[in-house]
Amino acid sequence: MTSLAITVVGHDRPGIIAAAADALASCGMNLEDSSMTLLRGHFAMTLVCAGEASPEQVREALAPLAGSGLDVAVREVMPDPDVPAATATHLVTVYGADRLGIVARLAGVAADAGANITDLTTRLSGDLYVLLAEVALPPGADAERLRAQLGAAAVELGVEVTLRPAENDEL
Repeated sequence: MTSLAITVVGHDRPGIIAAAADALASCGMNLEDSSMTLLRGHFAMTLVCAGEASPEQVREALAPLAGSGLDVAVREVMPDPDVPAATATHLVTVYGADRLGIVARLAGVAADAGANITDLTTRLSGDLYVLLAEVALPPGADAERLRAQLGAAAVELGVEVTLRPAENDEL
């Protein structure tokens, strides 16, 4: 069984997901994890799939996408049985005026607390900057301490930050 990480990036148009999924299915590759979004008119997809096809066979199957102007990358990933999968335990939301360094500062606070950001989405809507992050706190971590540290960073940045426990149905 081969596990592959695949990225597809380029100008958006209808049919990209369908073409990629069809190409992978034709190789017998099962989509296990995926994230697909639009970023200012550009399509971005990252996925992990598993099956018997080699990276070269998958690249060949995805060649029509690459030939249509999309950047396509395929690489094998090795599972690491010693690294447990991170499960988000909390959600961080940020609202405020856009300014340089919001993600860097808040991600640094989370990292210093031992938290792993498992998903991060940002949007700029006019002058309003919105960030939503799923965060996995390690067992025994002090969520109240992290909340206070995020709050202090929020004051420095001039934004509003909340940290709350994640509900399973929200993820």
